Amino acid sequence: MTSQAAGQQPAPRRGLLVIYSALMLALLLAALDQTIVATALPTIVSDLGGLSHLSWVITAYLLASTATTQVWGKLGDQYGRKYLFITAIVIFLIGSALSGLSQTMGELIAFRALQGIGGGGLIVLTQAIVGDIVPPRERGKYQGAFGAVFGVSSVIGPLLGGFFVDNLSWRWVFYINLPIGAVALVVITVVLPASSTRRKHTIDYLGAVLLAGFATTVVLATSWGGTTYPWGSAEIIGLFAASVVFIVAWWLAERRAAEPVLPLGLFRNQVFRVSSAISLAAGFALFGSISFLPLFLQVVHGVSPTLSGVYLLPMVGGLLITSITSGQLIARTGRYKIYPVIGTAVLVVALFLLSRLDENTPTALMSVYFFALGFALGLILQVLVIAVQNAADYNDLGAATSGVTFFRSIGGAFGVSVFGAIFSNRLASELASALRGVTLPPGFSAASSQANPALLKTLPAALRDAIGHAYSLALHPVFLWAIPVAGVAFVLSWFLREVPLRTTSSVGIGEGLGATPPARSSVDEVERSLVRLGAADIRRRGYERLAALAGLDLPAGSAWILTRLARQGIKGQVRSEDLARQANVTMDYGKPFADRLVAEGMVVRSNGTLVLTDAGHATAERLFAARREGLRELLADWSPEEYAELGELLIRLSRALLGADADRNLIASPPPRE
Repeated sequence: MTSQAAGQQPAPRRGLLVIYSALMLALLLAALDQTIVATALPTIVSDLGGLSHLSWVITAYLLASTATTQVWGKLGDQYGRKYLFITAIVIFLIGSALSGLSQTMGELIAFRALQGIGGGGLIVLTQAIVGDIVPPRERGKYQGAFGAVFGVSSVIGPLLGGFFVDNLSWRWVFYINLPIGAVALVVITVVLPASSTRRKHTIDYLGAVLLAGFATTVVLATSWGGTTYPWGSAEIIGLFAASVVFIVAWWLAERRAAEPVLPLGLFRNQVFRVSSAISLAAGFALFGSISFLPLFLQVVHGVSPTLSGVYLLPMVGGLLITSITSGQLIARTGRYKIYPVIGTAVLVVALFLLSRLDENTPTALMSVYFFALGFALGLILQVLVIAVQNAADYNDLGAATSGVTFFRSIGGAFGVSVFGAIFSNRLASELASALRGVTLPPGFSAASSQANPALLKTLPAALRDAIGHAYSLALHPVFLWAIPVAGVAFVLSWFLREVPLRTTSSVGIGEGLGATPPARSSVDEVERSLVRLGAADIRRRGYERLAALAGLDLPAGSAWILTRLARQGIKGQVRSEDLARQANVTMDYGKPFADRLVAEGMVVRSNGTLVLTDAGHATAERLFAARREGLRELLADWSPEEYAELGELLIRLSRALLGADADRNLIASPPPRE
């Protein structure tokens, strides 16, 4: 999360809630579009045709959002976030409208890529804007809500997609973004103040373009190979050759880039290499499975799009349960290696079980299989982010965090395209075998059933069952081919080096579920953890303990008032009734705390206003210094004395984390005796 700039004041609470609601809406839109399309895909294919290109409806969005994330983040730092965020919303809404109006699969794929460009900006900039408008002491609860958005979207995305298909049209999967996005756009335009934050960057446009080119050419080659073009064709060979050119050019460009998209030095870190490889495999399994399981449920089992979303809930439940549980256990024990080992082992088993699915598999058994897949992924995704944060050098912390998520997203894009190619190839042969010697209704053919699965509902029961069985058989190799990938991840997990856990190593559940990598600097990553740890520390020790560490004999209420006044700057004054309201206590309750400060010459009372004296300023600085030393202890793993920006962070947070609204419950101790 981007640091709050000096001079950038937090938004008033009422305005903050309005802005935050708009940010949540925008983030929900971007997160939903990673999952909402899955259950609508069979119907989209029925309408537009192009089953062999089905995977690209998801892949185009993932690639575009992943490739643009770092650029959005750094542009926001450099030029301010308000108008850039408005631009991202507009791009996303235009992409949504055009996707809903698409008449061909090619148009839909292109417009989904446009949507992804805007979606990448929404996910990155919402988190950065919170850093501008929310006081550091209160950011934890807002970050937690953002993380919940990804969890909620993974649950309701497939359900909403199915609901729209069943009751309206698949086009409403995209049209629903327009009214919600318009509300967010109006609120942000009118209410969000323009940020004064500016952080100079040398943006690595070339690196971003080359990396996106490499990913796109590989995904195109794997999805077109053997379907649209033969594997030995000039087109496929040319795409693979282009991918080699792109990756070599990217490597050369990153060696010279001032702020590379993905620093080459990261690959010298064994934990990052292993974690990235495992993350690639996990993304491959996750997004590949989500893309094709709804097709299996709707075609083979004949359930409605809405019900296909319901059937997938056990997978989401397993993912949420193990993501949350593993995070809590790691925080308690400091050990993390065991979770990817168990997770990848269960992933192998889950993929094997999925390869056994057919038209006769009972619903209860399918739910167990889906739960196993989610259970495995929850033990892998979030833990890998913690591992790389813990092992990276400070200078590479931000890049390492976004890098491992980047590989998960790229793995998802590869998985969807490879699964799609395998499925399309196998389906053609299975349908030909199933329909050999069968008299087909007029106008029906194997090719038409691939382009339009909805035609199956018009067939006689026996023929429909035969074709459904062919679809089932075509999906088996999809999961069987994923098993070796998961097996490699299992072997690699044993080589994941377990480094003693740093105090500041943590990750939100949103980063365990979201597909788009965050775009934060190293100091941003440290700040997020330090704010959380600092808040917990002050809750545990309290203001009286802090005062004692500063060599002062002050009750909690008096220490809070002192730091609250000192945060006003040289003026250092506030009306007594306003202070009581801010502390959420009555004036009678708070008066003895203020009287104590008046009696000791730290505050004077003038016409109902409390004014900080020079002695009060000096005493408050002792409290801030004690808080700074406490934070420095929490940050000892990163050697803050070696980095000027960490020293500045300690100074800023030591003031921002005292006298905060969030500490009001800590001052409700008995008032001092007269």
